Amino acid sequence: MPLRRDRRFAVLLALGFSAGVPLPLVAGQVLRQWFTESGLSLTDIGLTALIGLAYSLKFLWSPALDTVAPPFLSRLGQRRGWLLLIQPFLLLAILATGFSNPATGPFGTAALAALVAFLSASQDIVVDAHRIEILEERDQGYGLACYVWGYRLALLASGGGTLWLVGALGWGGAYAFAAALMLVGMAAALASREAPRPATAPLPWGERLRLSVVRPFANFMGRPHWLAILLFVALFKLGEALAGIMTTPFYRSLGFSRDEVAAVGTVFGLFATLGGALAGGYVVARLGTARALVVTGLGQMLSNLMYVALAGAGHDLPMLWLQVGIENFTDGLADAAFVTYLSGLTTRAFTATQYALLSSLAAVPLRTLGASSGALAEALGWTGFFLMTTAAALPAMGIMLFLLWRLPPAPAAAPEPVA
Repeated sequence: MPLRRDRRFAVLLALGFSAGVPLPLVAGQVLRQWFTESGLSLTDIGLTALIGLAYSLKFLWSPALDTVAPPFLSRLGQRRGWLLLIQPFLLLAILATGFSNPATGPFGTAALAALVAFLSASQDIVVDAHRIEILEERDQGYGLACYVWGYRLALLASGGGTLWLVGALGWGGAYAFAAALMLVGMAAALASREAPRPATAPLPWGERLRLSVVRPFANFMGRPHWLAILLFVALFKLGEALAGIMTTPFYRSLGFSRDEVAAVGTVFGLFATLGGALAGGYVVARLGTARALVVTGLGQMLSNLMYVALAGAGHDLPMLWLQVGIENFTDGLADAAFVTYLSGLTTRAFTATQYALLSSLAAVPLRTLGASSGALAEALGWTGFFLMTTAAALPAMGIMLFLLWRLPPAPAAAPEPVA
């Protein structure tokens, strides 16, 4: 049904926007730009990777948000009640983060950012459940597309938009602008309608955790080479993660301004990633999942050498455009092949839960190992550091070749002959 005739899709567009707003502010480029300009060391900036752990571990408290009635707002329903309880606190936490001072109290700023990440991850849990419940099966694909586009628009608004406003409003004013963006999600929650839920006895929290986490994971451990699969999933993005955390201080050290980083690194980089993802779907269709995974994984690994080229070029704006374009485009390509391969590894009985759980667990090593990126950059220098991030992809490439040999993706079914 067209968007203009069904407000549910407009609601999902707005909720996707609300879900995307906090990420750049506390686990992305905006916070790292602020920390860099505040004179923090590369080691301290690298530790900001730990702030995003809440996004990776949200499956641990999702059963509680699914079963416990929202206090004071239960009359609005399970999903709307929790959304309208979480979102005002999320707005206030973003505002408080903006009025902290990392130059004099970096731990206070980091603690507030971690609170924002926790509330944001909690909002994600409720939004995902609400999205699934308010749509019929035939509308899920279109609803997800609305959510994703809202999310991407938020990354532009709270990422590039916040950085552009710092010059005029200061960091506190720019974060206040970003906090105000949360009003879009609150309006969407108010305008939405709660989906009817079957009248069933709620399961104890421990039982829900067993059904939603333990059983799917135990089922996965029964697969051949399950440990190699987990290692591959955990390490596939390691080189990219190490490099990505240091991108902002690296650009700053070369003399690129905040506005240049916002325009090229944030806005252009996002569109390059989207373009790579679209092209990745075509590559997978033409080459098949196995060959596409090899080709795009190799491209993702070698693209880190563009950082080395930029380090040699110095403050060269055309080279910055080239580096950001190649890096983000190849990451989008690799993501398309990686997600296709990972989706094919899940068991049909646990497809959604198993994929969500594994992808969440896969991000934990990136958040934890990624925290060492600053110390590594200080020890190795920029050229040595980015050469190391390129080499960091080699273990995953080796495991990938082993898995493709032992567990090749199922070939596409041949078309039936025409009678």
